Amino acid sequence: MTSSLSVVILAAGKGTRMQSAKPKVLQTLAGKSLLGHVLDTCHQLTVDDTIVVYGFGGDQVQTAIDDQYAHLSITWVAQTEQLGTGHAVKVALDKLPKQGQSLILYGDVPLVSGRTLTLLRAANTNGMSMLTLTVNNPFGLGRIKRNSNGDIEAIVEQKDASSAEQQITEINSGIYCVDNALLHKYLPKLSNDNAQQEYYLTDIVKMAVADGISIAAIEPEHAFEIEGVNNRQQLASLERSWQSKLVHDLQVAGVQFADPTRVDIRGSLTAGQDVFVDINVVFEGDCTLGDNVYVEAGCVIKSSQLGNACHIKPYCVIDHAQVGAGVDIGPFAHLRPDTVLSDNSKVGNFVEIKKSVIGKGSKVNHLSYIGDATVGTNANIGAGTITCNYDGVNKSQTIIHDNAFIGSNSSLVAPVTIGKNATVGAGSVITVDVDANALALGRGRQVQKSGFKRPIK
Repeated sequence: MTSSLSVVILAAGKGTRMQSAKPKVLQTLAGKSLLGHVLDTCHQLTVDDTIVVYGFGGDQVQTAIDDQYAHLSITWVAQTEQLGTGHAVKVALDKLPKQGQSLILYGDVPLVSGRTLTLLRAANTNGMSMLTLTVNNPFGLGRIKRNSNGDIEAIVEQKDASSAEQQITEINSGIYCVDNALLHKYLPKLSNDNAQQEYYLTDIVKMAVADGISIAAIEPEHAFEIEGVNNRQQLASLERSWQSKLVHDLQVAGVQFADPTRVDIRGSLTAGQDVFVDINVVFEGDCTLGDNVYVEAGCVIKSSQLGNACHIKPYCVIDHAQVGAGVDIGPFAHLRPDTVLSDNSKVGNFVEIKKSVIGKGSKVNHLSYIGDATVGTNANIGAGTITCNYDGVNKSQTIIHDNAFIGSNSSLVAPVTIGKNATVGAGSVITVDVDANALALGRGRQVQKSGFKRPIK
């Protein structure tokens, strides 16, 4: 039977170099906090206990994470003094079971993958495994020291390393999977007798070696998985690495990007075949694109689903909307939450739609606002039409039935119903239901005065 798994996430750092009032672990990458990335990834595994060690801005961190991750049972442990990584894990020791295994992760190392953590756990057959990486420039990083047989015998920090040890290019990520029994044995023995006068977590490796424990080491698939964030430059660099990886995976799946460096995916994006994404498009939340979707430049698509063969013209904002197949949108259209566009409908430029259903084949032409409305099939909403859905207190519904024709610059004062095949004359203000097949006009009579002379200054 697989042993229980605890996760200890060290998230107490202030992040002084970020120059921010916000704790470092709440800085965002791809639209999600650094700590949120770690929580989401580790819970791809079956986790029995989640322990977060917090410090600076602890109230902010707990509030933000508890609000977003209410479905997780998180144990919060305060580290009132930052005395090293060993000390950070040690303060959580009384929350750790005596049996099972623990993954030790970091709130500012956000992109370690679930695959890597699964391999790391599987490699822990003798009580301890760790992530390492061979790099060209190891300066400033802890070196993995191996014996003549190639077995790990110690981790040496930069400031404590000899000249020969500084030439080692295999570095420590700081990410471990350790049997809890060993943590309970080794952590109380940590010493701060070193150049930094800190309690190094790496010393548990030395203790394990002394006990004859063979330590397994694996390398992640991508180097960025072990990259930490200490300043804005590192955050930006890691953002680009992550975006590049997301775009690469989508390209492999058949998506064409006009420029892979000029797109942002701040969540998850699932796409069908023969999808085209132009420059400066932003995807947020969970988005799905069907086959043959064409998204032009500058669009922002948030937590929405787009059906096959949709065409999204430039600079549209689509927010929590459901779009059917063959729909044409924009340019400069804004679909607000709870908008549903049925197959083969059309939304013109500078149109805003909110909490409405637009029926199959219906058209909402340019410069219109449709809110809290239900539109049937093959209806035509003329340019400049407004559903007046708000009286200052209540929102009311507008219903437009199949094949209705709403003339340009009309105001439909809700609650109101336009019948099947009805016509509303241009410029009308409609306050009463319109019967099926009827023509409704609601505007003042035109008056003309001949020979009118304008005032003269």
